[in-house]
Amino acid sequence: MARAQGARAQMALAFETVYGTPPVGGILRLPFASTTLGTEQPLLNSELLGYGHDPLAPIKDAVTADGDVLVPLEAEAFGFWLKAAFGLPATTGTGPWAHEFQSGA
Repeated sequence: MARAQGARAQMALAFETVYGTPPVGGILRLPFASTTLGTEQPLLNSELLGYGHDPLAPIKDAVTADGDVLVPLEAEAFGFWLKAAFGLPATTGTGPWAHEFQSGA
């Protein structure tokens, strides 16, 4: 599958309500500066012996998904990135709200 680059790139994100289940709705398109997200599944040499001179075919290792996202500092979507990094904020106030994000939430 090809990846969009430059001005055509879009990132659609949503939060899970229950860990491990895909989100049903609430998908947002958010701005981002760059990303290195991706998956990798390396091959491991077989450790079995006793099959003659030819080694066995390699086996697949665990899939790892990692990378970085560089987010812009802009008022419209930065709260979403804070929620993704720190969890739900403690919100106070009635008119102008005050949101407090804490590490480890």
